[in-house]
Amino acid sequence: MQKMKIKSTILSSEEKGTLKWFLTLFYLIMIVYDLFYYIIYPKFITGTAPGLPSKFGYVVYFIMFMLIPIAIYLSKKDKLYLVKYLVVIAYMILSICNDLSYYLISEAEYKSGNIAEMIVVLFSPIFVSTRFFYIVSIGALVRYLLTGAILQTTEVFFPMLITALFSIIALIFLFRFKSYVNAVKTSYDEQLEGMVKGVIAALELKDPYTRGHSERVASYALSLAKEVKQFTNEELVAFNYACLLHDIGKVNIPDQILMKPSKLTNEEFEIIKTHPVVGAEAVKNIEGLKGNICVIRSHHERWDGKGYPDNLQGENIPLLARIVAIADAFDAMTSSRSYRNALPAEEAYKRIIEGKGTQFDPNLVEEFKKVFPSWEVVTKKHDDIL
Repeated sequence: MQKMKIKSTILSSEEKGTLKWFLTLFYLIMIVYDLFYYIIYPKFITGTAPGLPSKFGYVVYFIMFMLIPIAIYLSKKDKLYLVKYLVVIAYMILSICNDLSYYLISEAEYKSGNIAEMIVVLFSPIFVSTRFFYIVSIGALVRYLLTGAILQTTEVFFPMLITALFSIIALIFLFRFKSYVNAVKTSYDEQLEGMVKGVIAALELKDPYTRGHSERVASYALSLAKEVKQFTNEELVAFNYACLLHDIGKVNIPDQILMKPSKLTNEEFEIIKTHPVVGAEAVKNIEGLKGNICVIRSHHERWDGKGYPDNLQGENIPLLARIVAIADAFDAMTSSRSYRNALPAEEAYKRIIEGKGTQFDPNLVEEFKKVFPSWEVVTKKHDDIL
């Protein structure tokens, strides 16, 4: 089953830019630090032989630079979020191996603490990800703790203390960043919600028989999407907005067709069938809805391929559109129209079941059976208002 992407182009671009700066800074500091500490400092200041203390150090560099083409590949595969974890975790593991490969066979006193590690810890909040922060901070502490336990030395306590201090500073930054991001997100969501409600109100003025239809379809579809258990809370929020606007294209339908009290002619029905395409076109440039255009365009597609506008079939129909198809059909059947009265919820339930494998996704129909009791409650409230 397909899974929608709700992250907007702007946010994806910001993530890519942030990752680029983070990795550039990380690799630059890693190289400059080792270049100065192991090449320039010994040769020109202490007069000792320059070079990395362990041959494994060169392996570390080889592997770290081999990660760059892998990072580029992941970026092209839309798995950008994995890159930062890959680079940081690899570096932590390699650092442990590098220390052990040298100090297990050397009588030299243990010394460690690369400034690149501290930069990773200190700058981890720039991704505004609590998970990444904890992986970086805890990973750095475990790296020293494990090394100290194997080498049986207490010299790791000082770098652990510095790491803990940097982690506290980074945590403060992270909380501040998250508060700003949440404030911006809340403001954006409120503006988008206000716009959506305004559009729905305009649509209901045009067709009074659809009053409450968008909200009920969204309620039904949201409960079914939650039952599927494939979507995050953020995805469900974006999905809800798309559900509310699934019939927005009907603003383009002439009133004499939309409000016609008798059966539509073939020509009139063809006009009605244009509303998914018109609706999708109307919202295509709204950032918060770009990942959910399929809900608006494809909610009248059928499992057997006899729907519209694209005659999609089976799993070629986006999953969320298949969910809305069931919700939309159920509410249409249980709501009064200018040309017929509402059907009882039990009858609508029966017809949904009968449409399994023809009109509707058979797997989703099974999930529909589980959420139907909650749909009955919404339908009863609607009937009580009427």
